[in-house]
Amino acid sequence: MRIAIIGLGVVGASAARSLARAGARVTVFERTAPAAGTSGTSFAWTNSHQKDPLAYHELNTAGIAEHDALLEPGADWYFPTGNLEWAAGPAGNERLAAAVSQLRARDYPVEWITPARARELVPDLRVPAEVTEIAWYPREGYVLPVPLLARLWGEARDLGAGLRCPEEVVGIEERAAGVRLALASGEAERFDAVVLAAGRWTEPLAASAGLMIPLADPDAPGSATVGFLGYTTPVPARVGRVLTTPRLNARPDGGGRLVVQGLDLDAAADPANPPAPDGEYARRLCARLRELLHGTEGARLDALRVGRRAMPADGHTIAGFAGGGAVYVLATHSGITLGPLLGRLAAEEIVGGRTSALLERFRPHRFAGVDRASIAPLTPARFAGQQ
Repeated sequence: MRIAIIGLGVVGASAARSLARAGARVTVFERTAPAAGTSGTSFAWTNSHQKDPLAYHELNTAGIAEHDALLEPGADWYFPTGNLEWAAGPAGNERLAAAVSQLRARDYPVEWITPARARELVPDLRVPAEVTEIAWYPREGYVLPVPLLARLWGEARDLGAGLRCPEEVVGIEERAAGVRLALASGEAERFDAVVLAAGRWTEPLAASAGLMIPLADPDAPGSATVGFLGYTTPVPARVGRVLTTPRLNARPDGGGRLVVQGLDLDAAADPANPPAPDGEYARRLCARLRELLHGTEGARLDALRVGRRAMPADGHTIAGFAGGGAVYVLATHSGITLGPLLGRLAAEEIVGGRTSALLERFRPHRFAGVDRASIAPLTPARFAGQQ
Protein backbone atom coordinates (compact mmCIF):
# COMPACT_ATOMS: atom_id res chain seq x y z
CA MET A 1 0.00 0.00 0.00
CA ARG A 2 1.08 3.57 -0.73
CA ILE A 3 0.13 5.63 2.30
CA ALA A 4 0.51 9.35 2.93
CA ILE A 5 0.75 10.84 6.40
CA ILE A 6 0.00 14.51 6.95
CA GLY A 7 2.00 15.91 9.86
CA LEU A 8 5.33 14.97 11.44
CA GLY A 9 4.69 15.38 15.12
CA VAL A 10 4.89 12.48 17.55
CA VAL A 11 1.60 10.97 16.33
CA GLY A 12 2.55 11.23 12.65
CA ALA A 13 6.03 9.84 13.26
CA SER A 14 4.58 6.91 15.19
CA ALA A 15 2.14 6.14 12.39
CA ALA A 16 4.99 6.33 9.86
CA ARG A 17 7.11 3.91 11.88
CA SER A 18 4.35 1.35 12.40
CA LEU A 19 3.10 1.51 8.81
CA ALA A 20 6.63 1.13 7.44
CA ARG A 21 7.17 -1.84 9.77
CA ALA A 22 3.96 -3.34 8.35
CA GLY A 23 5.34 -3.09 4.83
CA ALA A 24 3.58 0.03 3.56
CA ARG A 25 5.28 2.59 1.30
CA VAL A 26 5.05 5.71 3.44
CA THR A 27 5.37 9.36 2.48
CA VAL A 28 5.04 12.05 5.14
CA PHE A 29 3.99 15.60 4.26
CA GLU A 30 5.04 18.26 6.78
CA ARG A 31 4.10 21.87 6.14
CA THR A 32 6.91 23.59 8.13
CA ALA A 33 9.21 21.41 10.25
CA PRO A 34 9.07 18.26 12.39
CA ALA A 35 7.65 18.91 15.90
CA ALA A 36 6.51 22.38 14.82
CA GLY A 37 3.03 21.90 16.29
CA THR A 38 1.85 20.68 19.68
CA SER A 39 4.68 18.14 19.98
CA GLY A 40 7.10 21.03 20.43
CA THR A 41 5.09 22.72 23.19
CA SER A 42 3.87 19.93 25.44
CA PHE A 43 4.30 19.32 29.16
CA ALA A 44 4.83 15.72 27.97
CA TRP A 45 3.67 13.90 31.09
CA THR A 46 2.71 10.24 30.58
CA ASN A 47 -0.33 9.52 32.73
CA SER A 48 -3.96 8.51 32.94
CA HIS A 49 -5.26 11.18 35.33
CA GLN A 50 -8.82 12.45 35.03
CA LYS A 51 -9.21 10.32 31.90
CA ASP A 52 -12.89 9.50 31.89
CA PRO A 53 -14.87 7.53 30.86
CA LEU A 54 -13.26 4.21 31.72
CA ALA A 55 -12.57 3.46 28.04
CA TYR A 56 -10.43 6.61 27.81
CA HIS A 57 -8.58 5.69 30.99
CA GLU A 58 -7.88 2.22 29.59
CA LEU A 59 -6.64 3.70 26.32
CA ASN A 60 -4.18 5.93 28.19
CA THR A 61 -2.92 3.14 30.44
CA ALA A 62 -2.30 1.11 27.28
CA GLY A 63 -0.43 4.14 25.96
CA ILE A 64 1.89 4.08 28.98
CA ALA A 65 2.48 0.36 28.46
CA GLU A 66 3.36 1.02 24.80
CA HIS A 67 6.09 3.46 25.89
CA ASP A 68 7.40 0.82 28.29
CA ALA A 69 7.53 -1.74 25.47
CA LEU A 70 9.33 0.70 23.16
CA LEU A 71 11.94 1.63 25.77
CA GLU A 72 15.44 0.32 25.17
CA PRO A 73 18.64 0.56 27.25
CA GLY A 74 20.17 4.01 27.09
CA ALA A 75 17.01 5.64 25.76
CA ASP A 76 17.12 9.43 25.90
CA TRP A 77 13.43 10.16 25.37
CA TYR A 78 11.31 8.37 28.01
CA PHE A 79 11.71 8.56 31.78
CA PRO A 80 9.15 6.49 33.77
CA THR A 81 10.34 7.99 37.06
CA GLY A 82 6.94 8.60 38.69
CA ASN A 83 4.86 11.60 39.69
CA LEU A 84 4.20 13.25 43.05
CA GLU A 85 0.97 15.19 43.68
CA TRP A 86 -0.58 17.04 46.58
CA ALA A 87 -3.52 19.39 46.97
CA ALA A 88 -4.37 22.56 48.88
CA GLY A 89 -7.36 23.31 51.10
CA PRO A 90 -10.36 21.14 51.99
CA ALA A 91 -11.84 21.17 48.49
CA GLY A 92 -8.53 20.30 46.87
CA ASN A 93 -7.81 17.50 49.33
CA GLU A 94 -11.29 16.08 48.80
CA ARG A 95 -10.87 16.18 45.03
CA LEU A 96 -7.47 14.47 45.19
CA ALA A 97 -8.74 11.80 47.60
CA ALA A 98 -11.63 11.03 45.25
CA ALA A 99 -9.28 10.81 42.27
CA VAL A 100 -6.93 8.44 44.11
CA SER A 101 -9.87 6.30 45.21
CA GLN A 102 -11.13 6.03 41.65
CA LEU A 103 -7.69 5.16 40.29
CA ARG A 104 -7.24 2.46 42.94
CA ALA A 105 -10.59 0.97 41.94
CA ARG A 106 -9.23 0.82 38.39
CA ASP A 107 -6.03 -0.94 39.59
CA TYR A 108 -3.93 2.05 38.60
CA PRO A 109 -0.68 2.16 40.63
CA VAL A 110 -0.97 4.91 43.26
CA GLU A 111 -0.21 5.14 46.97
CA TRP A 112 -0.19 7.72 49.75
CA ILE A 113 3.24 8.61 51.09
CA THR A 114 4.58 10.98 53.74
CA PRO A 115 6.46 14.22 53.03
CA ALA A 116 9.61 12.54 54.35
CA ARG A 117 9.26 9.76 51.79
CA ALA A 118 8.58 12.34 49.07
CA ARG A 119 11.84 14.10 49.92
CA GLU A 120 13.66 10.78 49.57
CA LEU A 121 12.29 10.57 46.04
CA VAL A 122 12.98 14.25 45.25
CA PRO A 123 15.73 15.41 47.64
CA ASP A 124 15.32 19.14 46.97
CA LEU A 125 11.54 19.15 47.29
CA ARG A 126 9.93 21.77 49.56
CA VAL A 127 6.66 20.47 51.00
CA PRO A 128 4.32 22.96 52.72
CA ALA A 129 3.94 22.35 56.45
CA GLU A 130 0.20 21.75 56.13
CA VAL A 131 0.66 18.88 53.65
CA THR A 132 0.66 15.53 55.45
CA GLU A 133 -0.10 13.11 52.59
CA ILE A 134 1.20 13.04 49.05
CA ALA A 135 -0.07 10.87 46.19
CA TRP A 136 2.70 8.88 44.52
CA TYR A 137 2.14 7.45 41.02
CA PRO A 138 5.15 5.19 40.34
CA ARG A 139 4.31 4.23 36.73
CA GLU A 140 3.96 7.75 35.43
CA GLY A 141 6.77 9.76 33.94
CA TYR A 142 7.73 12.19 31.23
CA VAL A 143 8.95 12.29 27.65
CA LEU A 144 11.36 14.56 25.82
CA PRO A 145 9.22 15.06 22.70
CA VAL A 146 11.89 15.80 20.10
CA PRO A 147 14.12 12.81 21.05
CA LEU A 148 10.97 10.64 20.99
CA LEU A 149 10.12 11.92 17.53
CA ALA A 150 13.70 11.21 16.43
CA ARG A 151 13.39 7.64 17.74
CA LEU A 152 10.12 7.01 15.88
CA TRP A 153 10.89 8.85 12.65
CA GLY A 154 14.46 7.55 12.48
CA GLU A 155 13.20 3.97 12.41
CA ALA A 156 10.52 4.85 9.85
CA ARG A 157 13.15 6.47 7.64
CA ASP A 158 15.45 3.45 8.02
CA LEU A 159 12.56 1.32 6.73
CA GLY A 160 12.14 3.46 3.63
CA ALA A 161 9.64 6.14 4.68
CA GLY A 162 10.08 9.41 2.83
CA LEU A 163 9.57 13.01 3.95
CA ARG A 164 8.44 15.97 1.91
CA CYS A 165 9.16 19.08 3.95
CA PRO A 166 8.27 21.86 3.68
CA GLU A 167 5.22 20.66 1.75
CA GLU A 168 1.72 21.75 2.66
CA VAL A 169 -1.35 19.66 1.88
CA VAL A 170 -4.30 21.98 1.27
CA GLY A 171 -6.97 19.51 0.19
CA ILE A 172 -7.99 15.87 0.41
CA GLU A 173 -10.29 14.19 -2.10
CA GLU A 174 -11.46 10.61 -1.71
CA ARG A 175 -11.73 8.68 -4.96
CA ALA A 176 -12.81 5.18 -5.94
CA ALA A 177 -9.24 3.95 -5.75
CA GLY A 178 -7.82 5.92 -2.85
CA VAL A 179 -7.18 9.61 -2.22
CA ARG A 180 -5.88 12.63 -4.08
CA LEU A 181 -3.89 15.19 -2.11
CA ALA A 182 -3.80 18.77 -3.36
CA LEU A 183 -0.58 20.60 -2.46
CA ALA A 184 0.02 24.29 -1.92
CA SER A 185 2.55 24.15 -4.78
CA GLY A 186 -0.30 23.37 -7.18
CA GLU A 187 0.75 19.76 -7.62
CA ALA A 188 -1.34 16.74 -6.68
CA GLU A 189 -0.41 13.26 -5.44
CA ARG A 190 -2.40 10.02 -5.29
CA PHE A 191 -2.22 7.36 -2.57
CA ASP A 192 -4.15 4.30 -1.48
CA ALA A 193 -4.88 5.92 1.89
CA VAL A 194 -3.97 8.93 3.98
CA VAL A 195 -3.43 9.27 7.73
CA LEU A 196 -4.48 12.68 8.94
CA ALA A 197 -2.14 13.43 11.88
CA ALA A 198 -2.09 17.18 11.47
CA GLY A 199 -2.80 18.15 15.08
CA ARG A 200 -4.60 21.45 15.44
CA TRP A 201 -4.84 21.79 11.63
CA THR A 202 -6.96 18.62 11.40
CA GLU A 203 -10.43 20.17 11.17
CA PRO A 204 -9.97 22.29 8.01
CA LEU A 205 -8.10 19.51 6.21
CA ALA A 206 -10.84 17.02 7.06
CA ALA A 207 -13.45 19.53 5.88
CA SER A 208 -11.73 19.67 2.48
CA ALA A 209 -12.66 15.98 2.16
CA GLY A 210 -16.23 16.66 3.28
CA LEU A 211 -15.61 15.26 6.76
CA MET A 212 -16.53 16.84 10.07
CA ILE A 213 -13.75 16.27 12.59
CA PRO A 214 -14.42 19.02 15.15
CA LEU A 215 -11.55 20.34 17.27
CA ALA A 216 -11.68 23.02 19.94
CA ASP A 217 -10.36 26.37 18.76
CA PRO A 218 -6.56 26.23 19.22
CA ASP A 219 -6.28 30.03 19.18
CA ALA A 220 -8.97 30.99 21.73
CA PRO A 221 -7.37 32.97 24.61
CA GLY A 222 -7.79 31.36 28.03
CA SER A 223 -9.52 28.27 26.62
CA ALA A 224 -8.88 24.58 27.27
CA THR A 225 -6.56 24.49 24.27
CA VAL A 226 -3.96 27.02 25.41
CA GLY A 227 -1.52 27.31 28.30
CA PHE A 228 1.80 28.76 29.35
CA LEU A 229 4.91 26.59 29.38
CA GLY A 230 8.09 27.94 30.94
CA TYR A 231 11.54 26.55 30.13
CA THR A 232 14.16 27.37 32.73
CA THR A 233 17.86 27.95 32.55
CA PRO A 234 19.89 25.10 34.13
CA VAL A 235 19.34 24.91 37.89
CA PRO A 236 21.23 22.84 40.51
CA ALA A 237 18.09 21.17 41.85
CA ARG A 238 17.82 17.44 42.45
CA VAL A 239 14.51 16.62 40.77
CA GLY A 240 14.17 13.63 38.48
CA ARG A 241 10.41 13.17 38.60
CA VAL A 242 7.19 14.86 37.59
CA LEU A 243 5.68 17.18 40.22
CA THR A 244 2.01 18.18 40.04
CA THR A 245 1.20 20.60 42.85
CA PRO A 246 -1.45 23.27 43.51
CA ARG A 247 0.68 26.20 42.34
CA LEU A 248 3.16 24.66 39.94
CA ASN A 249 3.71 21.59 37.79
CA ALA A 250 7.32 20.81 36.92
CA ARG A 251 9.36 18.15 35.16
CA PRO A 252 13.01 17.76 34.08
CA ASP A 253 13.91 18.77 30.55
CA GLY A 254 17.52 17.62 30.36
CA GLY A 255 20.75 19.38 31.23
CA GLY A 256 19.44 20.69 34.55
CA ARG A 257 16.57 22.53 32.86
CA LEU A 258 12.94 22.26 33.92
CA VAL A 259 9.59 22.74 32.23
CA VAL A 260 7.09 24.52 34.48
CA GLN A 261 3.42 25.46 34.31
CA GLY A 262 0.90 27.09 36.63
CA LEU A 263 -2.54 26.09 35.40
CA ASP A 264 -4.38 28.93 37.12
CA LEU A 265 -2.26 31.41 35.14
CA ASP A 266 -3.45 29.93 31.85
CA ALA A 267 -6.60 32.05 31.92
CA ALA A 268 -4.39 34.82 30.50
CA ALA A 269 -2.72 32.67 27.83
CA ASP A 270 -3.19 34.11 24.34
CA PRO A 271 -1.34 32.68 21.30
CA ALA A 272 -1.64 36.06 19.58
CA ASN A 273 0.14 37.80 22.45
CA PRO A 274 2.94 35.56 23.79
CA PRO A 275 4.55 36.86 26.99
CA ALA A 276 8.17 37.85 27.41
CA PRO A 277 10.45 35.31 29.14
CA ASP A 278 11.39 37.99 31.69
CA GLY A 279 7.92 39.53 32.15
CA GLU A 280 5.29 39.30 34.88
CA TYR A 281 4.15 35.72 34.17
CA ALA A 282 7.73 34.51 34.01
CA ARG A 283 8.48 36.14 37.37
CA ARG A 284 5.44 34.48 38.92
CA LEU A 285 6.41 31.05 37.61
CA CYS A 286 9.98 31.46 38.89
CA ALA A 287 8.73 32.59 42.31
CA ARG A 288 6.57 29.47 42.53
CA LEU A 289 9.51 27.34 41.46
CA ARG A 290 11.59 28.71 44.34
CA GLU A 291 8.75 27.80 46.70
CA LEU A 292 8.75 24.24 45.35
CA LEU A 293 12.43 23.32 45.06
CA HIS A 294 15.72 24.09 46.76
CA GLY A 295 18.47 24.97 44.30
CA THR A 296 16.27 27.19 42.13
CA GLU A 297 17.27 30.53 43.64
CA GLY A 298 18.03 32.88 40.78
CA ALA A 299 16.29 30.65 38.25
CA ARG A 300 15.23 32.37 35.04
CA LEU A 301 13.23 31.33 32.00
CA ASP A 302 14.97 30.87 28.69
CA ALA A 303 11.56 30.78 27.04
CA LEU A 304 7.90 31.25 27.93
CA ARG A 305 5.63 29.81 25.27
CA VAL A 306 1.91 29.55 24.75
CA GLY A 307 1.26 25.90 24.03
CA ARG A 308 -1.70 25.08 21.80
CA ARG A 309 -3.31 21.68 22.24
CA ALA A 310 -4.81 19.57 19.47
CA MET A 311 -8.04 19.05 21.40
CA PRO A 312 -11.00 17.15 19.90
CA ALA A 313 -14.15 19.14 20.56
CA ASP A 314 -15.52 16.62 23.07
CA GLY A 315 -12.16 16.20 24.81
CA HIS A 316 -11.58 12.61 23.67
CA THR A 317 -9.26 11.03 21.13
CA ILE A 318 -10.44 10.59 17.54
CA ALA A 319 -9.01 7.51 15.83
CA GLY A 320 -10.26 5.57 12.84
CA PHE A 321 -11.50 5.60 9.27
CA ALA A 322 -13.74 8.41 8.13
CA GLY A 323 -15.74 8.97 4.97
CA GLY A 324 -15.31 6.26 2.36
CA GLY A 325 -12.53 4.48 4.20
CA ALA A 326 -9.40 5.92 2.58
CA VAL A 327 -8.93 8.65 5.22
CA TYR A 328 -7.74 7.57 8.66
CA VAL A 329 -7.91 10.28 11.33
CA LEU A 330 -5.70 10.54 14.42
CA ALA A 331 -6.44 13.56 16.61
CA THR A 332 -5.86 13.66 20.34
CA HIS A 333 -5.05 15.86 23.30
CA SER A 334 -3.01 12.97 24.78
CA GLY A 335 -0.56 12.78 21.89
CA ILE A 336 2.53 12.17 24.02
CA THR A 337 0.99 9.42 26.14
CA LEU A 338 -0.88 7.84 23.22
CA GLY A 339 1.37 8.53 20.22
CA PRO A 340 3.26 5.21 19.99
CA LEU A 341 0.11 3.19 20.72
CA LEU A 342 -2.07 5.04 18.20
CA GLY A 343 0.53 4.60 15.49
CA ARG A 344 0.66 0.84 16.03
CA LEU A 345 -3.12 0.41 16.21
CA ALA A 346 -3.62 2.55 13.09
CA ALA A 347 -1.15 0.39 11.14
CA GLU A 348 -2.91 -2.78 12.28
CA GLU A 349 -6.24 -1.42 11.11
CA ILE A 350 -5.04 0.09 7.81
CA VAL A 351 -2.65 -2.61 6.61
CA GLY A 352 -3.64 -5.63 8.67
CA GLY A 353 -7.41 -5.15 8.68
CA ARG A 354 -7.52 -5.89 12.40
CA THR A 355 -10.04 -3.75 14.28
CA SER A 356 -8.90 -2.52 17.69
CA ALA A 357 -11.36 -2.83 20.54
CA LEU A 358 -9.43 -0.12 22.39
CA LEU A 359 -10.47 2.41 19.75
CA GLU A 360 -14.14 1.53 19.39
CA ARG A 361 -15.35 4.40 21.62
CA PHE A 362 -13.23 6.94 19.75
CA ARG A 363 -14.26 6.63 16.11
CA PRO A 364 -14.80 9.72 13.93
CA HIS A 365 -18.36 8.62 13.08
CA ARG A 366 -19.54 9.70 16.54
CA PHE A 367 -19.76 13.22 15.11
CA ALA A 368 -21.92 12.21 12.14
CA GLY A 369 -25.02 14.37 12.02
CA VAL A 370 -23.92 16.52 14.95
CA ASP A 371 -24.49 20.25 14.63
CA ARG A 372 -21.01 21.78 14.97
CA ALA A 373 -22.42 24.84 16.71
CA SER A 374 -24.11 22.69 19.35
CA ILE A 375 -20.83 21.34 20.79
CA ALA A 376 -20.21 23.11 24.10
CA PRO A 377 -16.76 24.61 24.82
CA LEU A 378 -14.49 22.46 26.97
CA THR A 379 -13.73 23.49 30.54
CA PRO A 380 -10.12 24.66 30.89
CA ALA A 381 -7.75 22.78 33.23
CA ARG A 382 -7.06 24.87 36.31
CA PHE A 383 -5.68 22.42 38.91
CA ALA A 384 -3.04 19.70 39.05
CA GLY A 385 -3.93 16.45 37.31
CA GLN A 386 -6.80 17.93 35.34
CA GLN A 387 -4.91 18.64 32.14
